[in-house]
Amino acid sequence: MIEGACKKFIVIVDESKLVPYIGGSGLAMPVEIIPFCWKFTADRLQDMFEEFGCVAKLRTFGELKKPFVTDNGNYVVDLYLKKDLGDLKTASDSILRLPGVVEHGMFIDMATTVIIASEMGVTLKNK
Repeated sequence: MIEGACKKFIVIVDESKLVPYIGGSGLAMPVEIIPFCWKFTADRLQDMFEEFGCVAKLRTFGELKKPFVTDNGNYVVDLYLKKDLGDLKTASDSILRLPGVVEHGMFIDMATTVIIASEMGVTLKNK
């Protein structure tokens, strides 16, 4: 909500977040979903991206593996993709149309500035 209303959107990451494409990096793409019927939504997400080797996992914490709950009271499903997801705008639209999905972790065309921390220092990239 905030990123959609602001004039500037600054993203701060370390170099591990810089990947040539979404999928295959070992990093997860988070999708926020409502708790009601979360398993159904997670299964639908996994099926949607089956051709990319998608595995959808509920984000948990602690020894009891309780679901991680967002500040809005929702769950997070992490999508692990083995192949390039391709057209991110198409993937984004497909994800957001699924019942039970609140938002995803792709900031498509939103960042005005990206600050990247690495062992070599800090790099600034502006739109």
